[in-house]
Amino acid sequence: MIPTIRIWGLSLARVVAVAAVGAVLGLIFGRWWAGSMLALGASLAWELSQLHRLDFWLRNRRFVDPPDPSGRWGEVITLVTRLHRRKRFHKERVLQVLREVRRSTAALPDGVVLLNDENEILWFNRTASKVLGLKREDLGIRIGNLLRQPGFVNYLAAEQFATPVVVHGGATSDTHLSLQVVRYGEGQRLLLARDVTRQTRLEATRKDFVANASHELRSPLTVISGYLETIDQDPDLEAALRAPVEEMRRQAQRMTTIIQDLLELSRIEAIGEEVTGTRIDVAALLASLRKDVLARPQHPRDVKLQLESSAALLGDERDVHSAFANLVDNAAKYTPPEGSLAMRWWVDEDGAHFSVTDTGIGIAPEHLPRLTERFYRVDPGRSRATGGSGLGLAIVKHVLERHGAEFSVESVPGRGSTFSCHFPPRRVLAPRELERPDAIPSVLRV
Repeated sequence: MIPTIRIWGLSLARVVAVAAVGAVLGLIFGRWWAGSMLALGASLAWELSQLHRLDFWLRNRRFVDPPDPSGRWGEVITLVTRLHRRKRFHKERVLQVLREVRRSTAALPDGVVLLNDENEILWFNRTASKVLGLKREDLGIRIGNLLRQPGFVNYLAAEQFATPVVVHGGATSDTHLSLQVVRYGEGQRLLLARDVTRQTRLEATRKDFVANASHELRSPLTVISGYLETIDQDPDLEAALRAPVEEMRRQAQRMTTIIQDLLELSRIEAIGEEVTGTRIDVAALLASLRKDVLARPQHPRDVKLQLESSAALLGDERDVHSAFANLVDNAAKYTPPEGSLAMRWWVDEDGAHFSVTDTGIGIAPEHLPRLTERFYRVDPGRSRATGGSGLGLAIVKHVLERHGAEFSVESVPGRGSTFSCHFPPRRVLAPRELERPDAIPSVLRV
Protein backbone atom coordinates (compact mmCIF):
# COMPACT_ATOMS: atom_id res chain seq x y z
CA MET A 1 0.00 0.00 0.00
CA ILE A 2 1.31 3.45 -0.96
CA PRO A 3 1.99 5.77 2.00
CA THR A 4 -0.69 8.41 2.68
CA ILE A 5 1.67 11.43 2.36
CA ARG A 6 2.90 10.20 -0.99
CA ILE A 7 -0.67 9.68 -2.25
CA TRP A 8 -1.74 13.20 -1.35
CA GLY A 9 1.50 14.60 -2.78
CA LEU A 10 0.85 12.86 -6.09
CA SER A 11 -2.76 14.10 -6.06
CA LEU A 12 -1.64 17.69 -5.50
CA ALA A 13 0.98 17.38 -8.25
CA ARG A 14 -1.67 16.01 -10.59
CA VAL A 15 -3.95 19.01 -9.92
CA VAL A 16 -1.08 21.43 -10.55
CA ALA A 17 -0.11 19.60 -13.74
CA VAL A 18 -3.69 19.66 -15.06
CA ALA A 19 -3.96 23.41 -14.34
CA ALA A 20 -0.62 24.02 -16.07
CA VAL A 21 -1.57 22.01 -19.17
CA GLY A 22 -4.88 23.87 -19.35
CA ALA A 23 -3.08 27.21 -19.07
CA VAL A 24 -0.67 26.29 -21.90
CA LEU A 25 -3.55 25.25 -24.15
CA GLY A 26 -5.40 28.46 -23.24
CA LEU A 27 -2.42 30.56 -24.39
CA ILE A 28 -3.02 29.30 -27.94
CA PHE A 29 -6.36 31.08 -27.89
CA GLY A 30 -5.06 34.01 -25.89
CA ARG A 31 -6.94 33.09 -22.65
CA TRP A 32 -4.68 31.05 -20.43
CA TRP A 33 -6.95 31.32 -17.40
CA ALA A 34 -9.94 29.93 -19.37
CA GLY A 35 -7.91 26.93 -20.42
CA SER A 36 -6.79 26.37 -16.81
CA MET A 37 -10.38 26.54 -15.56
CA LEU A 38 -11.61 24.10 -18.22
CA ALA A 39 -8.85 21.66 -17.31
CA LEU A 40 -9.64 21.88 -13.59
CA GLY A 41 -13.36 21.41 -14.35
CA ALA A 42 -12.60 18.27 -16.35
CA SER A 43 -10.48 16.98 -13.43
CA LEU A 44 -13.32 17.71 -11.00
CA ALA A 45 -15.78 15.89 -13.26
CA TRP A 46 -13.49 12.85 -13.21
CA GLU A 47 -13.22 12.99 -9.43
CA LEU A 48 -17.03 13.19 -9.17
CA SER A 49 -17.41 10.19 -11.42
CA GLN A 50 -15.05 8.20 -9.19
CA LEU A 51 -17.02 9.32 -6.14
CA HIS A 52 -20.23 8.20 -7.84
CA ARG A 53 -18.71 4.78 -8.59
CA LEU A 54 -17.61 4.47 -4.97
CA ASP A 55 -21.07 5.45 -3.69
CA PHE A 56 -22.77 3.00 -6.04
CA TRP A 57 -20.48 0.19 -4.91
CA LEU A 58 -20.98 0.96 -1.22
CA ARG A 59 -24.74 0.85 -1.64
CA ASN A 60 -24.67 -2.38 -3.68
CA ARG A 61 -21.49 -4.10 -2.51
CA ARG A 62 -23.33 -7.40 -2.01
CA PHE A 63 -24.06 -7.61 -5.73
CA VAL A 64 -21.42 -5.41 -7.43
CA ASP A 65 -17.65 -5.93 -7.56
CA PRO A 66 -15.56 -3.06 -6.21
CA PRO A 67 -14.18 -0.59 -8.82
CA ASP A 68 -10.46 -0.71 -9.52
CA PRO A 69 -9.23 2.88 -9.96
CA SER A 70 -5.69 3.96 -9.25
CA GLY A 71 -4.36 6.66 -6.93
CA ARG A 72 -6.09 7.80 -3.81
CA TRP A 73 -9.48 6.40 -4.88
CA GLY A 74 -7.94 2.96 -5.14
CA GLU A 75 -6.52 3.38 -1.64
CA VAL A 76 -9.92 4.45 -0.30
CA ILE A 77 -11.62 1.42 -1.85
CA THR A 78 -8.90 -0.85 -0.45
CA LEU A 79 -9.37 0.54 3.05
CA VAL A 80 -13.17 0.25 2.84
CA THR A 81 -12.87 -3.33 1.61
CA ARG A 82 -10.53 -4.19 4.45
CA LEU A 83 -12.79 -2.59 7.06
CA HIS A 84 -15.79 -4.41 5.61
CA ARG A 85 -14.02 -7.76 5.82
CA ARG A 86 -12.91 -7.06 9.39
CA LYS A 87 -16.42 -6.01 10.37
CA ARG A 88 -17.89 -9.13 8.80
CA PHE A 89 -15.34 -11.32 10.61
CA HIS A 90 -16.10 -9.76 14.01
CA LYS A 91 -19.84 -9.90 13.35
CA GLU A 92 -19.67 -13.60 12.58
CA ARG A 93 -17.56 -14.15 15.67
CA VAL A 94 -19.99 -12.25 17.90
CA LEU A 95 -22.91 -14.19 16.43
CA GLN A 96 -21.07 -17.42 17.11
CA VAL A 97 -20.44 -16.40 20.74
CA LEU A 98 -24.10 -15.43 21.15
CA ARG A 99 -25.21 -18.80 19.77
CA GLU A 100 -22.88 -20.55 22.24
CA VAL A 101 -24.21 -18.45 25.13
CA ARG A 102 -27.78 -19.23 24.18
CA ARG A 103 -27.07 -22.93 23.87
CA SER A 104 -25.23 -23.01 27.22
CA THR A 105 -27.93 -21.04 29.08
CA ALA A 106 -30.62 -23.21 27.54
CA ALA A 107 -28.82 -26.26 28.97
CA LEU A 108 -28.63 -24.78 32.49
CA PRO A 109 -30.82 -26.52 35.09
CA ASP A 110 -31.57 -23.11 36.61
CA GLY A 111 -33.76 -20.40 35.16
CA VAL A 112 -31.90 -17.25 34.08
CA VAL A 113 -33.68 -13.93 33.55
CA LEU A 114 -31.81 -10.82 32.40
CA LEU A 115 -33.16 -7.64 34.03
CA ASN A 116 -32.34 -3.94 33.73
CA ASP A 117 -32.04 -1.52 36.65
CA GLU A 118 -35.85 -1.13 36.66
CA ASN A 119 -36.27 -4.92 37.03
CA GLU A 120 -37.75 -5.13 33.51
CA ILE A 121 -37.27 -8.40 31.65
CA LEU A 122 -34.76 -8.20 28.79
CA TRP A 123 -34.26 -11.90 28.10
CA PHE A 124 -34.83 -15.32 29.69
CA ASN A 125 -33.84 -18.91 28.94
CA ARG A 126 -36.06 -21.94 28.45
CA THR A 127 -35.78 -23.11 32.04
CA ALA A 128 -36.97 -19.72 33.30
CA SER A 129 -39.91 -19.94 30.92
CA LYS A 130 -40.75 -23.34 32.36
CA VAL A 131 -40.38 -22.69 36.11
CA LEU A 132 -41.61 -19.08 36.12
CA GLY A 133 -44.22 -19.37 33.39
CA LEU A 134 -42.70 -16.53 31.33
CA LYS A 135 -43.72 -15.91 27.72
CA ARG A 136 -42.21 -13.94 24.86
CA GLU A 137 -44.76 -11.16 25.29
CA ASP A 138 -43.51 -10.66 28.88
CA LEU A 139 -40.34 -8.96 27.60
CA GLY A 140 -40.17 -5.40 28.88
CA ILE A 141 -42.51 -6.07 31.83
CA ARG A 142 -41.29 -5.73 35.39
CA ILE A 143 -40.62 -9.09 36.98
CA GLY A 144 -42.42 -7.98 40.17
CA ASN A 145 -45.65 -7.61 38.18
CA LEU A 146 -45.45 -11.25 37.05
CA LEU A 147 -44.18 -12.87 40.28
CA ARG A 148 -46.43 -11.35 42.90
CA GLN A 149 -45.36 -13.47 45.88
CA PRO A 150 -44.95 -11.09 48.87
CA GLY A 151 -41.62 -12.62 49.82
CA PHE A 152 -40.13 -11.92 46.40
CA VAL A 153 -41.64 -8.43 46.16
CA ASN A 154 -40.13 -7.52 49.54
CA TYR A 155 -36.84 -9.08 48.44
CA LEU A 156 -36.69 -6.79 45.39
CA ALA A 157 -37.71 -3.74 47.39
CA ALA A 158 -35.08 -4.34 50.09
CA GLU A 159 -32.24 -4.48 47.52
CA GLN A 160 -30.48 -7.06 49.73
CA PHE A 161 -29.49 -9.84 47.35
CA ALA A 162 -26.78 -11.64 49.33
CA THR A 163 -28.98 -14.66 50.05
CA PRO A 164 -31.77 -16.16 47.93
CA VAL A 165 -35.43 -16.09 48.88
CA VAL A 166 -37.66 -19.18 48.71
CA VAL A 167 -41.22 -18.58 47.53
CA HIS A 168 -44.17 -20.87 47.02
CA GLY A 169 -45.54 -21.06 43.50
CA GLY A 170 -44.24 -20.34 40.03
CA ALA A 171 -45.46 -21.85 36.83
CA THR A 172 -47.52 -24.19 39.04
CA SER A 173 -48.91 -23.61 42.51
CA ASP A 174 -47.39 -26.74 44.10
CA THR A 175 -43.75 -25.75 43.54
CA HIS A 176 -41.18 -23.97 45.68
CA LEU A 177 -38.64 -21.71 43.98
CA SER A 178 -35.34 -20.33 45.18
CA LEU A 179 -34.85 -16.86 43.65
CA GLN A 180 -31.69 -14.78 43.81
CA VAL A 181 -30.71 -11.55 42.03
CA VAL A 182 -27.08 -11.01 41.04
CA ARG A 183 -25.83 -7.59 39.97
CA TYR A 184 -23.40 -7.24 37.05
CA GLY A 185 -22.32 -4.61 34.54
CA GLU A 186 -23.85 -1.15 34.79
CA GLY A 187 -27.36 -1.33 36.17
CA GLN A 188 -27.98 -4.88 34.93
CA ARG A 189 -29.12 -7.87 36.96
CA LEU A 190 -29.48 -11.61 36.62
CA LEU A 191 -32.37 -13.40 38.29
CA LEU A 192 -31.51 -17.03 39.01
CA ALA A 193 -34.48 -19.32 39.62
CA ARG A 194 -34.19 -22.89 40.89
CA ASP A 195 -36.91 -25.41 41.62
CA VAL A 196 -36.36 -26.53 45.22
CA THR A 197 -39.68 -28.30 45.68
CA ARG A 198 -38.07 -31.66 46.46
CA GLN A 199 -35.60 -30.16 48.94
CA THR A 200 -38.37 -28.17 50.63
CA ARG A 201 -40.54 -31.26 51.03
CA LEU A 202 -37.62 -33.26 52.39
CA GLU A 203 -36.87 -30.46 54.86
CA ALA A 204 -40.51 -30.39 55.97
CA THR A 205 -40.48 -34.17 56.40
CA ARG A 206 -37.28 -33.96 58.43
CA LYS A 207 -38.72 -31.26 60.69
CA ASP A 208 -41.89 -33.30 61.26
CA PHE A 209 -39.83 -36.39 62.05
CA VAL A 210 -37.60 -34.53 64.52
CA ALA A 211 -40.60 -32.96 66.25
CA ASN A 212 -42.53 -36.22 66.47
CA ALA A 213 -39.50 -38.23 67.58
CA SER A 214 -38.68 -35.66 70.25
CA HIS A 215 -42.22 -35.77 71.60
CA GLU A 216 -42.17 -39.57 71.70
CA LEU A 217 -38.79 -39.72 73.44
CA ARG A 218 -39.58 -37.15 76.09
CA SER A 219 -41.95 -39.37 78.10
CA PRO A 220 -39.67 -42.46 78.28
CA LEU A 221 -36.72 -40.26 79.27
CA THR A 222 -38.78 -38.67 82.04
CA VAL A 223 -39.59 -42.13 83.41
CA ILE A 224 -35.97 -43.28 83.15
CA SER A 225 -34.69 -40.13 84.84
CA GLY A 226 -37.23 -40.55 87.66
CA TYR A 227 -36.24 -44.16 88.37
CA LEU A 228 -32.52 -43.31 88.22
CA GLU A 229 -33.02 -40.48 90.70
CA THR A 230 -34.89 -42.83 93.04
CA ILE A 231 -32.19 -45.49 92.78
CA ASP A 232 -29.43 -42.91 93.32
CA GLN A 233 -31.09 -41.74 96.55
CA ASP A 234 -31.45 -45.28 97.91
CA PRO A 235 -29.08 -45.59 100.93
CA ASP A 236 -28.81 -49.35 100.38
CA LEU A 237 -27.34 -48.91 96.88
CA GLU A 238 -24.02 -50.68 96.55
CA ALA A 239 -21.01 -48.38 96.33
CA ALA A 240 -19.86 -50.07 93.12
CA LEU A 241 -23.16 -49.16 91.40
CA ARG A 242 -23.38 -45.56 92.60
CA ALA A 243 -20.92 -44.15 90.02
CA PRO A 244 -22.61 -45.91 87.03
CA VAL A 245 -26.04 -44.72 88.22
CA GLU A 246 -24.82 -41.13 88.51
CA GLU A 247 -23.32 -41.33 85.01
CA MET A 248 -26.62 -42.66 83.66
CA ARG A 249 -28.43 -39.74 85.32
CA ARG A 250 -26.04 -37.26 83.68
CA GLN A 251 -26.50 -38.84 80.26
CA ALA A 252 -30.28 -38.95 80.69
CA GLN A 253 -30.27 -35.28 81.65
CA ARG A 254 -28.13 -34.50 78.60
CA MET A 255 -30.58 -36.33 76.31
CA THR A 256 -33.46 -34.47 77.96
CA THR A 257 -31.72 -31.15 77.24
CA ILE A 258 -31.19 -32.11 73.60
CA ILE A 259 -34.85 -33.10 73.20
CA GLN A 260 -36.00 -29.85 74.82
CA ASP A 261 -33.82 -27.87 72.41
CA LEU A 262 -35.14 -29.88 69.45
CA LEU A 263 -38.72 -29.20 70.50
CA GLU A 264 -37.95 -25.50 70.94
CA LEU A 265 -36.31 -25.34 67.52
CA SER A 266 -39.23 -27.19 65.92
CA ARG A 267 -41.69 -24.79 67.55
CA ILE A 268 -39.85 -21.74 66.24
CA GLU A 269 -39.50 -23.20 62.74
CA ALA A 270 -43.18 -24.16 62.61
CA ILE A 271 -44.25 -20.53 63.01
CA GLY A 272 -42.16 -19.34 60.07
CA GLU A 273 -43.36 -15.78 59.44
CA GLU A 274 -41.92 -12.72 61.16
CA VAL A 275 -43.35 -12.18 64.62
CA THR A 276 -45.12 -9.00 65.77
CA GLY A 277 -44.76 -9.58 69.48
CA THR A 278 -45.21 -7.41 72.56
CA ARG A 279 -43.10 -5.08 74.67
CA ILE A 280 -40.06 -6.77 76.25
CA ASP A 281 -38.29 -5.23 79.24
CA VAL A 282 -34.73 -6.02 78.16
CA ALA A 283 -33.13 -4.56 81.29
CA ALA A 284 -35.12 -6.91 83.56
CA LEU A 285 -34.48 -9.85 81.23
CA LEU A 286 -30.71 -9.34 81.24
CA ALA A 287 -30.66 -8.81 85.01
CA SER A 288 -32.37 -12.18 85.40
CA LEU A 289 -29.84 -13.85 83.08
CA ARG A 290 -26.98 -12.35 85.10
CA LYS A 291 -28.41 -13.82 88.30
CA ASP A 292 -28.73 -17.22 86.63
CA VAL A 293 -25.05 -17.15 85.67
CA LEU A 294 -23.98 -16.17 89.21
CA ALA A 295 -26.12 -19.00 90.60
CA ARG A 296 -24.19 -21.64 88.65
CA PRO A 297 -21.85 -23.86 90.70
CA GLN A 298 -19.00 -22.70 88.46
CA HIS A 299 -19.12 -19.33 86.76
CA PRO A 300 -16.70 -16.63 85.53
CA ARG A 301 -15.23 -14.43 88.22
CA ASP A 302 -16.57 -11.22 86.66
CA VAL A 303 -20.11 -11.11 85.21
CA LYS A 304 -20.85 -7.60 83.99
CA LEU A 305 -23.99 -6.05 82.58
CA GLN A 306 -23.66 -2.80 80.66
CA LEU A 307 -26.99 -1.10 79.93
CA GLU A 308 -26.50 1.92 77.69
CA SER A 309 -30.21 2.35 76.98
CA SER A 310 -33.47 1.75 78.78
CA ALA A 311 -35.32 1.21 75.49
CA ALA A 312 -37.55 -1.84 75.25
CA LEU A 313 -37.78 -4.36 72.44
CA LEU A 314 -40.81 -5.36 70.38
CA GLY A 315 -40.89 -9.12 69.97
CA ASP A 316 -41.82 -12.52 71.34
CA GLU A 317 -40.56 -12.54 74.93
CA ARG A 318 -40.28 -16.32 75.13
CA ASP A 319 -38.20 -16.53 71.95
CA VAL A 320 -35.97 -13.55 72.80
CA HIS A 321 -35.38 -14.97 76.29
CA SER A 322 -34.45 -18.31 74.72
CA ALA A 323 -31.99 -16.69 72.31
CA PHE A 324 -30.32 -14.44 74.89
CA ALA A 325 -30.18 -17.27 77.43
CA ASN A 326 -28.47 -19.56 74.92
CA LEU A 327 -25.82 -16.95 74.16
CA VAL A 328 -25.16 -16.23 77.84
CA ASP A 329 -25.16 -19.92 78.78
CA ASN A 330 -22.80 -20.72 75.90
CA ALA A 331 -20.38 -17.98 76.98
CA ALA A 332 -20.50 -19.07 80.64
CA LYS A 333 -19.73 -22.69 79.76
CA TYR A 334 -16.56 -21.90 77.83
CA THR A 335 -15.19 -19.16 80.08
CA PRO A 336 -12.80 -20.31 82.83
CA PRO A 337 -13.53 -19.39 86.48
CA GLU A 338 -10.82 -16.73 86.42
CA GLY A 339 -12.24 -15.18 83.26
CA SER A 340 -14.94 -12.56 82.65
CA LEU A 341 -18.28 -12.34 80.88
CA ALA A 342 -19.89 -9.07 79.77
CA MET A 343 -23.42 -8.45 78.50
CA ARG A 344 -24.15 -5.19 76.69
CA TRP A 345 -27.40 -3.58 75.51
CA TRP A 346 -27.35 -0.38 73.44
CA VAL A 347 -29.37 1.49 70.81
CA ASP A 348 -28.14 3.61 67.87
CA GLU A 349 -29.41 4.78 64.50
CA ASP A 350 -29.12 1.23 63.12
CA GLY A 351 -31.42 -0.24 65.79
CA ALA A 352 -30.97 -2.14 69.05
CA HIS A 353 -28.02 -4.39 69.81
CA PHE A 354 -27.23 -7.06 72.38
CA SER A 355 -23.80 -8.63 72.72
CA VAL A 356 -22.14 -11.21 74.97
CA THR A 357 -18.36 -11.03 75.29
CA ASP A 358 -16.33 -13.71 77.04
CA THR A 359 -12.65 -14.42 77.67
CA GLY A 360 -12.95 -18.11 76.89
CA ILE A 361 -11.13 -20.42 74.51
CA GLY A 362 -12.20 -18.56 71.36
CA ILE A 363 -13.16 -19.99 67.99
CA ALA A 364 -10.94 -20.53 64.94
CA PRO A 365 -11.96 -18.54 61.80
CA GLU A 366 -12.76 -21.66 59.76
CA HIS A 367 -15.54 -22.60 62.22
CA LEU A 368 -17.37 -19.25 62.28
CA PRO A 369 -19.51 -19.72 59.12
CA ARG A 370 -20.92 -23.02 60.44
CA LEU A 371 -21.64 -22.11 64.06
CA THR A 372 -25.41 -21.84 63.54
CA GLU A 373 -25.71 -25.29 61.95
CA ARG A 374 -27.53 -27.89 64.01
CA PHE A 375 -25.31 -30.15 66.10
CA TYR A 376 -22.16 -28.47 64.78
CA ARG A 377 -19.46 -28.53 67.42
CA VAL A 378 -16.15 -26.68 67.32
CA ASP A 379 -14.68 -29.12 69.85
CA PRO A 380 -16.88 -32.24 70.13
CA GLY A 381 -15.07 -33.59 73.18
CA ARG A 382 -15.30 -30.37 75.15
CA SER A 383 -18.94 -29.84 74.12
CA ARG A 384 -19.95 -33.21 75.46
CA ALA A 385 -18.07 -32.57 78.68
CA THR A 386 -20.00 -29.35 79.25
CA GLY A 387 -23.33 -30.89 78.30
CA GLY A 388 -23.92 -28.84 75.17
CA SER A 389 -26.55 -30.00 72.68
CA GLY A 390 -25.14 -28.23 69.60
CA LEU A 391 -28.54 -26.57 69.00
CA GLY A 392 -28.22 -23.34 70.99
CA LEU A 393 -26.88 -21.12 68.19
CA ALA A 394 -29.31 -22.68 65.70
CA ILE A 395 -32.14 -21.56 68.00
CA VAL A 396 -30.59 -18.08 68.21
CA LYS A 397 -30.41 -17.84 64.42
CA HIS A 398 -34.08 -18.80 63.91
CA VAL A 399 -35.29 -16.48 66.66
CA LEU A 400 -33.44 -13.54 65.11
CA GLU A 401 -34.79 -14.38 61.65
CA ARG A 402 -38.33 -14.26 63.06
CA HIS A 403 -37.57 -10.78 64.41
CA GLY A 404 -35.90 -9.47 61.24
CA ALA A 405 -32.60 -9.29 63.13
CA GLU A 406 -29.05 -10.34 62.27
CA PHE A 407 -26.46 -12.42 64.10
CA SER A 408 -22.71 -11.85 64.10
CA VAL A 409 -19.70 -13.47 65.76
CA GLU A 410 -16.21 -12.12 66.38
CA SER A 411 -13.63 -14.40 67.95
CA VAL A 412 -9.89 -14.72 68.50
CA PRO A 413 -8.62 -18.18 69.50
CA GLY A 414 -7.28 -18.13 73.03
CA ARG A 415 -8.65 -14.65 73.81
CA GLY A 416 -12.44 -15.01 73.68
CA SER A 417 -15.51 -14.30 71.55
CA THR A 418 -18.27 -11.74 71.08
CA PHE A 419 -21.73 -12.87 69.99
CA SER A 420 -24.04 -10.04 68.87
CA CYS A 421 -27.71 -9.66 67.96
CA HIS A 422 -28.70 -6.66 65.84
CA PHE A 423 -32.39 -5.71 65.80
CA PRO A 424 -33.80 -3.27 63.21
CA PRO A 425 -35.05 0.19 64.31
CA ARG A 426 -38.69 -0.88 63.93
CA ARG A 427 -38.15 -3.27 66.85
CA VAL A 428 -37.00 -0.54 69.23
CA LEU A 429 -39.58 0.92 71.65
CA ALA A 430 -38.87 4.18 73.44
CA PRO A 431 -38.71 3.87 77.24
CA ARG A 432 -41.83 4.75 79.14
CA GLU A 433 -41.96 7.90 81.22
CA LEU A 434 -41.28 6.00 84.42
CA GLU A 435 -38.31 4.24 82.87
CA ARG A 436 -35.36 6.62 83.13
CA PRO A 437 -31.66 5.72 83.05
CA ASP A 438 -31.29 6.87 86.67
CA ALA A 439 -34.12 4.48 87.64
CA ILE A 440 -32.12 1.43 86.56
CA PRO A 441 -30.82 -0.49 89.58
CA SER A 442 -27.12 0.08 90.20
CA VAL A 443 -26.40 -3.62 89.92
CA LEU A 444 -27.34 -3.40 86.27
CA ARG A 445 -25.18 -0.42 85.47
CA VAL A 446 -21.89 -2.23 85.89
